[in-house]
Amino acid sequence: MRYYPIFLDLQDEPVLVAGGGKVALRKVKGLLEAGARVTVVAPRVEPELEAMPITLLRRKVRPADLAGAYLAFTATDDRSANHRIAQAAKRRGIPVNVADAAGECDFLVPSRIVKGDLQIAVSTGGRSPRRAIEVRNRIERML
Repeated sequence: MRYYPIFLDLQDEPVLVAGGGKVALRKVKGLLEAGARVTVVAPRVEPELEAMPITLLRRKVRPADLAGAYLAFTATDDRSANHRIAQAAKRRGIPVNVADAAGECDFLVPSRIVKGDLQIAVSTGGRSPRRAIEVRNRIERML
């Protein structure tokens, strides 16, 4: 499958992130940079998340948490929970990114370089995130 590259305006848009680990932390950082209003739902979270300007719900994610979301990300350590939330998002027409199953994603998050107003995104369509990072690093060194 080929994905259509797009940059979204997330300024003030509500985004749900299910999970509170390192993957979720990376997602939240990028979302906050884009101006999204982020809600994180997870029983345990990385300490860095606690200091961020997000809504933090310390419990397991529920399908009802998707109400009003513009986008959703699942990044829990529970495959079945990620799948369940992804399916609930799809039923509501909310695009979802599933950290542990590229095939369930409506969109992928590319490896990116940000230099001032310049953004360069690199993706392998979810097949090789490590390769995308390698290419991103080469481009970054060239800049």
